[in-house]
Amino acid sequence: MSETRVTSEATAAPIMTHRMIMFVIFGLMAGMFLSALDQTVVGTAIRTIGDDLHGLSQQAWVTTAYLIVSTISTPIYGKLSDIFGRRPLFIIAIVIFVIGSILAAFATSMLELAAFRAVQGLGAGGLMSMPLAIMGDILAPRERAKYQGYFLAVFGVSSLLGPLIGGLFAGADQILGIAGWRWVFLINVPIGLVALGIVVRFLHIPKRPPHSVRIDWWGATTVIIALVPLLLVAEQGREWGWDSPLAFGCYIVGGLGVIAFIIVEAVMKDDALIPLKLFRSSTFSMATVIGVFVGFGMFGAMLTIPLYLQLVLGSTPTESGLQMLPMILGMMIASIGSGQIISRTGRYRIFPILGTAFLSIGFFWLTHLQYDTSYWFMAGGMLLIGLGLGQLMQTLTIASQNSVGLRDMGVATSSSTFFRQIGGTLGTAVLLSLMFALMPQNIQVSFADEATLTSALDAAFDPEVAAAPENADIMAKIYTPIVTETTDATTAKLQEVMDQATDAATQAVADQVEAGQIPAEQQAAATEAAVAQAQQAALTEMQKQVPVARVSDDGQVSLDFSDADERAEFVGTLVPTLLDQFADGGGDSQIDNSTIDDTSFLVGADPRLSKPLLVAFNDSAVSVYWVAMWVVIIAFVLSLFFKTPPLRAKSALQEAVDDDAALSAQRAANQAGAPVDIDTGGIRVPAGAGAGAAPLTRREAREARLAE
Repeated sequence: MSETRVTSEATAAPIMTHRMIMFVIFGLMAGMFLSALDQTVVGTAIRTIGDDLHGLSQQAWVTTAYLIVSTISTPIYGKLSDIFGRRPLFIIAIVIFVIGSILAAFATSMLELAAFRAVQGLGAGGLMSMPLAIMGDILAPRERAKYQGYFLAVFGVSSLLGPLIGGLFAGADQILGIAGWRWVFLINVPIGLVALGIVVRFLHIPKRPPHSVRIDWWGATTVIIALVPLLLVAEQGREWGWDSPLAFGCYIVGGLGVIAFIIVEAVMKDDALIPLKLFRSSTFSMATVIGVFVGFGMFGAMLTIPLYLQLVLGSTPTESGLQMLPMILGMMIASIGSGQIISRTGRYRIFPILGTAFLSIGFFWLTHLQYDTSYWFMAGGMLLIGLGLGQLMQTLTIASQNSVGLRDMGVATSSSTFFRQIGGTLGTAVLLSLMFALMPQNIQVSFADEATLTSALDAAFDPEVAAAPENADIMAKIYTPIVTETTDATTAKLQEVMDQATDAATQAVADQVEAGQIPAEQQAAATEAAVAQAQQAALTEMQKQVPVARVSDDGQVSLDFSDADERAEFVGTLVPTLLDQFADGGGDSQIDNSTIDDTSFLVGADPRLSKPLLVAFNDSAVSVYWVAMWVVIIAFVLSLFFKTPPLRAKSALQEAVDDDAALSAQRAANQAGAPVDIDTGGIRVPAGAGAGAAPLTRREAREARLAE
């Protein structure tokens, strides 16, 4: 009996042409543009928003709420899209995001804004994970680099437009009767509607046969129970106390939630929200762990850069957004370069190593920032960070997708994004909380520097500087308590000395009148002369210690700070006392988190007055960069042990079609009763799969492929 050889390539033509792929990518770009633009616009305007809502120190709530919900929803989108298809889930994500944007536009407090940003995050979870999963479906891992430029173009355009749009809205008092910054969110409505139309029109993906529709609701519930308490304590731990009963309650609930989540996922098996079988792959496991550390360092530290540019360097929101371009440039160069190399060679192990190395060096660079460091120094650090991120983001995702088949493509992609976002959410909460927790202490330390304090006080006591409109807010918030209390105390003390001199002179004349040394009718004139002489003598002595002292004709003491030399001498005598107070954590200004809830008082203020606060913010940011650097160094060490098998040359959808063609050929051969040698382009059919043998299932075919 002759052998029959069936070749799958003859029966399974490519399921998507280049034109079809481009239409799909066009739809994905529209959704990604909505999400990417929102992040850059909000990041640019967050300081203005915080100042207007009087809660900049609560910024972490706004960013953390968004990240918590988007993080939790990411694996849910992935799993549901594996069951019901990518397109409907992507459309739902856009609709939810637009609704959240409308709500956020009308927030009246930072906490309310945080709640509405959480709604946005529910949509963002799909906007961030669905495009990656769809790309994993329709493109082979090695081919994705060829199309990476389109998505980088979207990211680049949004990075350019975002700062301009955010700065325009943040800098406008009102637009159409609505506060300017609120348009930061309202702009998402027309953009979202356009994106929705493009997705409905162009995003069409070949349908796949449905499989199990068992939804892991318990997994979704337990992941919420696990994450929310842990993220809350990360955000509020400094206020509650890390060892407070409330904090321990969060630790316990979160820990129990993690245990329950693992148990539920083990029971749900393939239908789990995050199937534990994914972690049997060392490639997926290591990519996930590295992603957590990279996300922690990247998200948390990067959020401080726009604030640094605006506060320390004095940039406007628009300028700060444009000043982030070195990071964007670095990401684009590294991503395109690494993508082309991956496309040609199919190997990518070196890029996680280089990426984490560049990222570590970038954060180390930023730890050397000083209050008066130029922008170009910081631009160098941002370029290094961008070069690191460009080699990491797509590489880790591709590694995760390369380790699974079509059935798990959505959940693998979303799981990779999920764990990276967990790291990012923790990084945002912990590092921003750390920064704002350090601010009051660093302000005290900054004021305890003799040169800084002397310069600031000299400006604060200068009548012209204090009376300038642009200095009114910073004087009221920081320096007026110091100036007023010092002036009042000094004046009172000098007035007491002057009163004693006046009383002594008056009493001496009265004694002389009583002794008959001065006629009674001359007592008034004698008293006036004696008092004038005594006051002049007292003033001379006082001015030796307090050169700014003045005495009016009626004997009232005042302080005149208009003379620069006298003012400098007075400040010189005052500084040692205040240095001791600030060194002990005292001082007369109200320095706490409320000091930085509204930083608009720094805009246009005299540099001598603002320097102590800017130095404090610089020191706080540097502390954040140190922590981020060490976290990324851990990721670098792990990347040295990252095993990366060569990338597949077929897309997940194409592999599924080829498997179906091979199985159909096998069934046809079985029915014909002929021995079959099936060439599936990489699938070795087990011995005995000829006539009379049971046909391979798709899973068996997939396992055979992976075994090869």
